[in-house]
Amino acid sequence: MRLWFKRFQGLRIEEVVFLVFLVPSILITLRANYYFYTNPHERSVKIEGGLWRIGITILLLIVFYWFLWYRPDKRMFKFIRDIAPFLFAILIYTNLHDTIHFVNPQDVHFQLNAIDEWMFGGVSPTVWAEQFYRPWLTDWLSLAYMNYFWITVILVLVLYFKKEHRQFRTVMLTMILCYYGGYLLYILFPAAPPRLALANLYTINIYKGTSLLSDSAQALVHISASSARGAFPSLHCAITFLTLGMAWRFHKGLFWPFLPIGISLIIATVYLRHHYVIDIIAGFFLCVVAWHVTPFLDSWWRNRQMKHGIITKSPPVLAPGRTE
Repeated sequence: MRLWFKRFQGLRIEEVVFLVFLVPSILITLRANYYFYTNPHERSVKIEGGLWRIGITILLLIVFYWFLWYRPDKRMFKFIRDIAPFLFAILIYTNLHDTIHFVNPQDVHFQLNAIDEWMFGGVSPTVWAEQFYRPWLTDWLSLAYMNYFWITVILVLVLYFKKEHRQFRTVMLTMILCYYGGYLLYILFPAAPPRLALANLYTINIYKGTSLLSDSAQALVHISASSARGAFPSLHCAITFLTLGMAWRFHKGLFWPFLPIGISLIIATVYLRHHYVIDIIAGFFLCVVAWHVTPFLDSWWRNRQMKHGIITKSPPVLAPGRTE
């Protein structure tokens, strides 16, 4: 037990957070699959496939920690260790996104829409936006919405290969904790996106007359089951706000080409009926909280490790306002 406790203390904070979220993710997935097993007249291929995803996650977890404990000096593993927590966060999301309703069935999407209508004079912004629909605009915003992930990847890869390791880990850790904060809010405030919750209010098929690009985007977001509850907050917007902020902070040369993509993505969340405006606001505040909490958590965990002789003094992630 002492050996395992020491190994646990030697983990990075993002690796600890992953283990904390992995256990309930497994239990939620098992609970959802048990429901479909005991109700054979109902099916959800997406949720039933979660057992395979959990199995793959556990297998990758075993390989990861074997290298961590027995081959930590392998050069390639050092890079893998830097990016693996992000990949694990995405794996957890793929299951959590579709099983939330088995944990908390108290949907709040109609309350979110009511807040939107209160802010916008009794009109739902996703319905109001119908007047601006154009095939070319739908294509562009679909492209922006699909590719938000890549601006983040470009930023972290540039920092990594420029050997700006403190900046790299600051971005990665903040982003990972932002994701997990979003997952927690998904569970506390389950909400279906407007395209599902408000489907009866729309009079226009926004994908009519668009290109194959928009059709692909539509197919991608509809992979999730109709019971998906991942609207509040908008993690697309939260990570976009975070990427733009970190680009401005660490690499202004990337900020300006990222900016039109980021603005387009934020508009796309409403235009394409993926989110309520309040989701965007919540995503912004989630980004701000993660930005300020991350350095505190990292320093707290590192101080504990140094106190127990697990690690020697090493530079933590950068505090807000610092660039090096």
